[in-house]
Amino acid sequence: MTIHERPFGRCLEDFVVGDVYRHWPGKTITEADDHLFCMITMNHHPLHTNDWFAQQSVQGRNVVVGNLVYSLVLGMSVPDVSGSAIANLEVETLQHKHPTFHGDTIHAETRVLDVKPSTSKPDRGVVTVETKGFNQAGKEVCYFRRRVMVWQRDHAPTRSRPYDQDDAWDS
Repeated sequence: MTIHERPFGRCLEDFVVGDVYRHWPGKTITEADDHLFCMITMNHHPLHTNDWFAQQSVQGRNVVVGNLVYSLVLGMSVPDVSGSAIANLEVETLQHKHPTFHGDTIHAETRVLDVKPSTSKPDRGVVTVETKGFNQAGKEVCYFRRRVMVWQRDHAPTRSRPYDQDDAWDS
């Protein structure tokens, strides 16, 4: 029997400039998602939470708050990019290219732009990536570029489970 552990994040050596990660699964943003995020973050702008107000706007309907879209797309990238990161160092740019509406389904992809070993700490390096979020029609709704500090493989701490059940399937 072979036990397969799902990787969560990558080490510096795993990143190759030009590689693209298609993050899965996507997520449909509901009205409830948007309202809860607005309330948690104290963003009470009626464009996000008031149908009547939004109908009078340029878009003619509620727009999902941009930080929710960014957070969702960032979260989708974590297993492939920063799941084992030491630190998220910088978001260089963040752009909302098109509005996102209640009921839109968001998918994301990340491309590796640069991979550099650290000059001051030989156990790590910095990866620069750009991530794009798309709606169900393929329109780019969110773009950001960020730098992430990650371990070199030989120095990455091992991850353990809170239990040790290697014999769970022996019966």
